[in-house]
Amino acid sequence: MSRQWWDDGGWSPSGETGMVRVIDSWLVDEGRVRGFGRHAQRFADACSRFSGPGTDGFLRAVAESLPARGRWFPRVELVETGSRTRLRLWMRPAPPRTRTVRLWNSGTDRRSLPAVKGVDLDHLTALRAAAVAAGADEAMLLSPDGHVLEGSTTSIVWWRGDVLCGPPPGPGLLPGITRALLGELAGQDVVSESATPAELAGVPVWTVNALHGVRPVTEGLGRFVEADAAKAERWQARLESLAVPVVPALNT
Repeated sequence: MSRQWWDDGGWSPSGETGMVRVIDSWLVDEGRVRGFGRHAQRFADACSRFSGPGTDGFLRAVAESLPARGRWFPRVELVETGSRTRLRLWMRPAPPRTRTVRLWNSGTDRRSLPAVKGVDLDHLTALRAAAVAAGADEAMLLSPDGHVLEGSTTSIVWWRGDVLCGPPPGPGLLPGITRALLGELAGQDVVSESATPAELAGVPVWTVNALHGVRPVTEGLGRFVEADAAKAERWQARLESLAVPVVPALNT
């Protein structure tokens, strides 16, 4: 699908030129999206770290450009082109949702700026390709001391009984929108826990992101039984209930 630059209040065609510095994406399903304002804020905050152009008008124009029918997974980008940075929209159809995920341990996280989505895009894309080559779906990143951090495109959370847990937030972790929404649905913040893969051996583990929502891990981390899949689908339904029309979502 096409990419378009945003300049001076209007759109113009774009190729794949430039160096991508910041990205963000969200699922649009029949004109509805969950957490749009949070994705917009995360993108704006990240752009400000690179002295990028203002994002308010751009994000409003993006919202107004999204199709009202079908499933889409648009990507907004801050791109370096020569001596300046520009904003770009890449309108993409959403890939099919998958309901489970297999993880591949990629070892110690080597991202340069984990808290900003896009800076390490090429590195994470290569890791995910390596995971697929190894027969998995997603690469798992570990801290230098061996604790689970996140996936190459997902947040990782797990259940201790009825308590939803996950890696401690901070500069080493992308602030996951779907992770935060799940915590609110659970009636609490996600409880911070530093855990190694061995310490999660008997625990139900999920990966979560905007595209696929909730997916139980079936291989590579934690414990999986069929009942876990049914529970994940119940939570997926709750997550999907948060989706609202796109343009009103920008105004909230």
